[in-house]
Amino acid sequence: MDLAMIGLGKMGLNMATRLVRGGHRVVGYAPSRDSVNLAIKIGAEGAPSLEAAIQKLAPPRVVWLMIPAGKITDETIESLCARLDRGDSLIDGGNSNYKDTIRHAALLEASGIDFVDSGTSGGVWGLEVGYSLMLGGKAEVIERLRSIFETLAPGKELGWGHVGPSGAGHFVKMIHNGIEYGMMQALAEGFSIMQAKSEFGLDLAKISEIWQHGSVVRSWLLELTARTLHDDPTLSGIEPWVADSGEGRWTVEEAIEKGIPAPVITLALLTRYASRDERNYAARLVAAMRNQFGGHAVKTAD
Repeated sequence: MDLAMIGLGKMGLNMATRLVRGGHRVVGYAPSRDSVNLAIKIGAEGAPSLEAAIQKLAPPRVVWLMIPAGKITDETIESLCARLDRGDSLIDGGNSNYKDTIRHAALLEASGIDFVDSGTSGGVWGLEVGYSLMLGGKAEVIERLRSIFETLAPGKELGWGHVGPSGAGHFVKMIHNGIEYGMMQALAEGFSIMQAKSEFGLDLAKISEIWQHGSVVRSWLLELTARTLHDDPTLSGIEPWVADSGEGRWTVEEAIEKGIPAPVITLALLTRYASRDERNYAARLVAAMRNQFGGHAVKTAD
C-alpha cells in the first residue's frame, strides 16, 4: 500500500523504514530538507512540499502524520482537509489530545475524508521490535488499512487493534502514558532507596537483571533501567530534571473531570514538576516558617 509520511523525526523515520522494509511505498515530507534526504536514504521517496507528497500518491490516498500535538497538527490537518479528496484517509499517529482528535474527525468527515487516530507507543525501539498501535475510528476504515498496521506492529495479530470511535485511540494512549509515569516513578524511588543503603554495597544493575526473570515487576521499563545502570551506575552524567510531554497532565485532568482518584499518576506528574525547580521557593518558604515558629535552623544559600 502507498502512503505519505508527514513528519520525519526519529520516530517518523523509523516507522517509514519499517514500512519500506515491509513492502510499502512511502513518500516522506518534512519542512527540513535534511529529514527528507534521510527518508530517501532508507528507501522512501522524498517530496519538497505537502502538496507534492499528496500528488505523488494515486487515489485513494493515505497520509500518516507524525508531528507534535497542538497548533502544528491543527494547521496541517486543516491544510490536508483542503487538499485531500473524498475517500482519502488520514492517520494521526502523534500524541494529540483526544478532544482535539474528536474535533479533527468531525472536520474531516464533513469533507468525506476517512480519519484514524493512532496512539503509537514504541519510541526509538519500534523499528526493531514493532509499535503498539491503539486505533480510534471506523472499524471498516481500519480494516481497509490493515496492512499498514500489521507492518508497523510487533506481529500481524499482536500489539495493535481498534479500541473505539474517533478519539479513543489517543485517549487510550494518553492513559497508557499516565500509567507509564507511575511505573517509572515507582522504579526510580525503589532504586533510589537501595542506592542509599550504602552499607550493603548493592549492585543495582545486577538487581535489575535478577528482577527481569521470574519477578512480578519484570518489564521493558526494568530492562531499560538495567541498561542505564550498566552504562552509568551513579548517573553522574544526568541532571535531576525530568520533562513531560503532555499526556500525563491530560490524564490527571481527565481523572479530575471524572472524579476518579489517581494519586499515583498525579504525584508522579507533580514530582516531574518539582525536578525542574532549581530554587524550590516552596521548600525555602517552609524552612523560613519553621524558623519563625520554632526557631529551627535554616540552611543559608551560598
